[in-house]
Amino acid sequence: MSGTPGPSLMARLDDVEPRVRAGALRELSGLVRARAIEVEPETDLVNMHCHTFFSFNAYGHSPSALAWLGRQHGLRAMGIVDMDVLHGVDEFLDACELLGMRGSAGIEARVFLPEYATEEINSPGEPGVCYHMGIGLTGSSVPQDAALDLEDLARRVHMRNREMVRRINECLNPVRVDYRRDVLPLTPSGHPTERHLVVAYLRAAERTVADPAAFWAGALEADREEVAGMLPERPALQSMIRARLMKRGGVGHVAPTATSFPSLDAFHRLIKACGALPCAAWLDGTSPVERRIEEWLGWLVDRGVVALNLIPDRNWNVADPTVRRRRVDSLYRVVELAQEMDLPLHIGTEMNSFGQRMVDDLAAAELLPLRQAFLDGAFFVVGHTALQRAAGLGYQSEWAGSRLPARRVRNEFYTQVGQKVPPGREGRALVARLKPDMSPREVLAEL
Repeated sequence: MSGTPGPSLMARLDDVEPRVRAGALRELSGLVRARAIEVEPETDLVNMHCHTFFSFNAYGHSPSALAWLGRQHGLRAMGIVDMDVLHGVDEFLDACELLGMRGSAGIEARVFLPEYATEEINSPGEPGVCYHMGIGLTGSSVPQDAALDLEDLARRVHMRNREMVRRINECLNPVRVDYRRDVLPLTPSGHPTERHLVVAYLRAAERTVADPAAFWAGALEADREEVAGMLPERPALQSMIRARLMKRGGVGHVAPTATSFPSLDAFHRLIKACGALPCAAWLDGTSPVERRIEEWLGWLVDRGVVALNLIPDRNWNVADPTVRRRRVDSLYRVVELAQEMDLPLHIGTEMNSFGQRMVDDLAAAELLPLRQAFLDGAFFVVGHTALQRAAGLGYQSEWAGSRLPARRVRNEFYTQVGQKVPPGREGRALVARLKPDMSPREVLAEL
């Protein structure tokens, strides 16, 4: 093969207009089939947790662009996970099918747990708040009985954002943002995150004050020269603004309550109605709750969790050797525990902050012992997605419940499906021929 996609073609993949993205993707797919463009051979690399620009992607990537990056760089599988929205699911899975890429899709949200209201879980500085996920989605639309839960999730997000903007506007005057005018247009779906608010305030400062570096130094109680050094690239400054203005102790922070976040039960109801899988999210093992990891995961499993998400890079790729050793030890322990509890692993780099890798380095000495478990987890969610999307025979289906009642056996089955089903349209056509009266053994034989 020869050649690489030009910058204009890549820019079209990230365009806000869906028809432009779709056209660019078809063009890229045609170039690959004609062997006019280079893609790397498939290798044992996966990233199942990438945010798209429907929530916040630090590089502005759309679902189509992420599917292409996975195909271009030879990833075995790629998955998206967006905060609070499902807008990218259809686009991403369709793009994976067109490109011949194994794919999955998920949703992430913050929920409030009254049982842990006084303890920090996995959202730093926010007692009772828990990042939580659903993986293995097969479409952007939801059943009618789940629509209200999705609408309620969006309502709570906007309510928190608007209150945060109100508080920060009072503090940063004359730098102010208008939520509808300055924030909502930053995301194609009109569902912004805290990271979008940061971008809006940076832009507002540029157009309002003569010396943005001096302004931010004063607002953040930081050294002006330090802030000036951050401005050309901005990632570090964005992190500082978010930490000092929006997190606990900042003027914009709103103390979490049961009214500001959805409940775990409501979020699980939404996930299960979509035929998807409730998935725990583990940070790094340092919070009071995560230090009691056996208790914590057991509590979640009792409430329907069937998988565990990890962000490997932040748990080993740390400069301080003491911190690295502690985090790696915690990572090994939580992986061991997940396997004991029959929780497949779901990994990725997120890509929602500048500097994050496109894919984890699974050849790193710290991750090499875990690589097979990570790959099996990717195949697991890919297998569920393939069967649910084409035949309605996913992990949560009545077929699976009656024929594969044991969790470990069910996990192994969907992992094998993910390994056996060819990526792309060939695999979709193959799975579509399966019949609901087949046994799991017959399904695997057919594949």
